[in-house]
Amino acid sequence: MHELAITQRIAEIAIQHAEDNNASRITALYLVLGNLSSVVDDSVQFYWDIVTKDTLCEGATLHFQRVPAKLQCQNCGHTYILTDGKLSSCPLCDSIDIHVIQGKEFRLESIEIE
Repeated sequence: MHELAITQRIAEIAIQHAEDNNASRITALYLVLGNLSSVVDDSVQFYWDIVTKDTLCEGATLHFQRVPAKLQCQNCGHTYILTDGKLSSCPLCDSIDIHVIQGKEFRLESIEIE
């Protein structure tokens, strides 16, 4: 359900930037989501048409770019990418002392306007 609030906020941000630039409408939004973020693309897409009705965003296309999760072992320094999407120990030394370098992102990267 948190995707509803997230989607509303994305629309608010896009509309504010569009109005600041005297746009007549928003045609596309580009979102970056880390594989470890809790945001579900399909849920954002589902709510998009509902929350943007009769706004500058109505009809705008959402583009999602997924960022893989990259971890670094704090024990041996090894950096690796999660392939199965589940947090796991270091593949080299089996330490569970790991740090997430990327994969938790969620941001509105850019907006296309007319």
